[in-house]
Amino acid sequence: MPTLLIAMVLTAGAVTSPADTLATIGRLQYGGGGDWYANPSSLPNLLLAIAERTGLEVARSEAVVSPLDPALRDHPFIYMTGHGNVSFTPEEGRALREYLLGGGFVHADDNYGMNESLRRELRTIFPDKELVELPADHPVYHVLYDFPDGLPKIHEHDGKPPQGFGLFHAGRMIVFYSYESDLGDGWEDPDVHEDPPEIREQAIRMGVNLYLFALSQAAP
Repeated sequence: MPTLLIAMVLTAGAVTSPADTLATIGRLQYGGGGDWYANPSSLPNLLLAIAERTGLEVARSEAVVSPLDPALRDHPFIYMTGHGNVSFTPEEGRALREYLLGGGFVHADDNYGMNESLRRELRTIFPDKELVELPADHPVYHVLYDFPDGLPKIHEHDGKPPQGFGLFHAGRMIVFYSYESDLGDGWEDPDVHEDPPEIREQAIRMGVNLYLFALSQAAP
């Protein structure tokens, strides 16, 4: 399965554009007061790991996009994080819904403090859907690296177990929500949080899995 998924991404040409249009990760800028810009070194480090470990041609820097940015549709993988309130206007909510139902993917990574507002906004955008906890045997945990116990624990916060949730449309995962894990902290430069190498490695591996999984869903 891992080899097949990577082959699907490569065959689809998802990240083989010219240098000036290389695929990257879009960081979602949102309103409400939450620090959407948290962990500034996280995505460049993750993109470097994706390039080195998969051979996929990706940019070395993220692209900041808002829900109403026309460039949102250019990114098959959108990342959002923060410690505080998340808020979307009705227009922004409609744009995100259209993006996700049209083939997009969002990884929402709770940096400790966005859980309540994120769930509220997702219920508003998708009143007909709900987040469901993913079992440890879900493919997202086994795309390239195996996580037999599911989402890895990176930061303790409240000491709760890590949980990975999915929001689905027509059998496709459109949102992955990592809770009580804080993957982005593990992607940051080593001296930022002083996480042990083995913890950072788990975070990076899960991030690579998520990127490959999102692209595999977009492959024909």
